[in-house]
Amino acid sequence: MAVVQVDAVGKSYGGRAVLDEVSFEVAEGEIFGILGPNGAGKTTLVECVAGLRSPDRGRVTVLGLDPRRERDAVRQVVGVQLQESELPEKLTVREIAELYACFYTRPADVPLLLDQWGLSECADRRYGKLSGGQQQRLALALAVVGNPRMVVLDELTTGLDPHARRNAWAMVERIRDAGTTVLLVTHVMEEAEHLCDRIAVIDAGRLVALDTPAGLAAKASADQRLRFRPSERLDDRLLLELPEVDQVVHHGAQLEVIGTGNLVHAVTALLARHQVIAHGLRVEQATLDDAFVALTGRPLDH
Repeated sequence: MAVVQVDAVGKSYGGRAVLDEVSFEVAEGEIFGILGPNGAGKTTLVECVAGLRSPDRGRVTVLGLDPRRERDAVRQVVGVQLQESELPEKLTVREIAELYACFYTRPADVPLLLDQWGLSECADRRYGKLSGGQQQRLALALAVVGNPRMVVLDELTTGLDPHARRNAWAMVERIRDAGTTVLLVTHVMEEAEHLCDRIAVIDAGRLVALDTPAGLAAKASADQRLRFRPSERLDDRLLLELPEVDQVVHHGAQLEVIGTGNLVHAVTALLARHQVIAHGLRVEQATLDDAFVALTGRPLDH
């Protein structure tokens, strides 16, 4: 049984469709990403999944439960970290964790939880005095305080510096490795590519693609690109005779070889036969950014 099933879900505000016939399933134990620009309908979608909002049409089930009719039961098995969640600045970390723990029938042990998430040293610090990284660790700790089977994380790393963002990614992987399914909402390409097993691309309220990160990138282009500086002059015709090579482009002293198939092996074998060293060799393939442009006609930050 899928952990989440979304079937033709729609939601409108003031006559404007925010979600339009969105359908997908989330498998147990995966990190499932919902990727799209701000305003695409991502947060509305996960709020429907978590039972915080009701769709106008379509059907959502979470672990076989209806989030609208069985909201209390869903909240016992789903942990949520929302983008706009605010916590009382004067409460301490310990007080907030204990407050959240009392909402669940089988909560985690609070002192142990704080220790696991590196919050023991600031347990008596008021929320308003925490750093951004500490606030994110607390948000994740609160999402799992009820020992949920699934967590919903909405724009987890917004506003974090690169180091804190990487730490947050490691914590998400810890949640998944503990057996919890993760539904991750993001507009950060690198985050989706690093964390997600599969990604649903949402644009203007519609599901435009659903695949693995590699599968989405492949939809943009099957081409591979090798860039390197040859140690000696190499006749372009030698490269173009290879069936894997489609094009050779010169960028000053650097060569760009474009092709498909086992391009890396074919080119490096040719260079070895001619005793040419490829300095600064880089392999480039289509990325999620390329896929988003191919699917929507514009970059994600448009």
